Amino acid sequence: MGVALWSEIVILVAVALLLLLVALFHVAYLTYAERKIIARMQQRLGPNRVGPRGLLQPIADVLKLLHKEDIIPYGVDKPIFHLAPLVSLVCAASGLALIPLWDTFVLSNLNVGLLFLLALSSLSAYGVILSGWASNSRYAFLGALRASAQLISYEIAMSLALLSVVLMAGSFNLQDIVKAQMESPFKAYIIPQIIAFFIFMVSAIAETNRVPFDLPEAETELVAGYFVEYSGIRFALFYLAEYFGMVVMCALAVTCFLGGYIGPFNIPGLPFFWFLLKLYVLLFFYIWVRATLPRYRYDQLMGLGWKVLIPLGLLNLFFTALLKLWL
Repeated sequence: MGVALWSEIVILVAVALLLLLVALFHVAYLTYAERKIIARMQQRLGPNRVGPRGLLQPIADVLKLLHKEDIIPYGVDKPIFHLAPLVSLVCAASGLALIPLWDTFVLSNLNVGLLFLLALSSLSAYGVILSGWASNSRYAFLGALRASAQLISYEIAMSLALLSVVLMAGSFNLQDIVKAQMESPFKAYIIPQIIAFFIFMVSAIAETNRVPFDLPEAETELVAGYFVEYSGIRFALFYLAEYFGMVVMCALAVTCFLGGYIGPFNIPGLPFFWFLLKLYVLLFFYIWVRATLPRYRYDQLMGLGWKVLIPLGLLNLFFTALLKLWL
């Protein structure tokens, strides 16, 4: 019995490490794709020097950051200063373990998977807040304060959007949510829950501090915000956390609104392909928004969250509950 248990643990760890490597590859080349796509939209070339068509640029960036000097300013709270980027990265990357990639594979199939994923998203804010507080810098602290206010505001709207999906599926389990969409007339909740999908995507952009809601790290006012005092590999960990957050949020949108791994043809091996295709479309939308929209003012950012998205989310949740009772 003990040997069987240990073998299961070893297999689970090996699968988790493989999934993490695949995710790291996607995150690394997401940075390359973003630079290339935005360059094309702005009639530039983008990365084109390292490797054919610049394909080795992410590897060069990683090597450069690994070799850069790790400068620690005088007066910082060293234990928290070192811990903060790891907290952000671990909380952002852990969400991938709960996403069902196809009908027979999910690393952690929790009954309250959606609730646990939202909890991880909330915890990732602590990395931002702790980094700003521990840096002993006014700019970093202001960036952390902005981030905490922004994350609290938009997490409420995101939770309301996802609660509408939970009402329709009758479960917090992400695998059950995908199966419920399979049995629904539209094969995806994006059509009956188009308002919830809009709220979720806007909130996800704000949660990951992306343009036009990148106020916590606004370079023009805060000189990179909460991680202004970080350098080298610790600086890179914050960027990794941001891009991991993008991937997790898009994967959650695919799972809850776009039918997950469900596609038009039920052929073995294709579910994962449909999942990746939908994921790439949403990631392209993230990049497109960055290339198109200017940054919001802070009062506009908070007004959109509290005066528009939260009331709209409550209204959508109310009508979803009425529809569920009526049906």
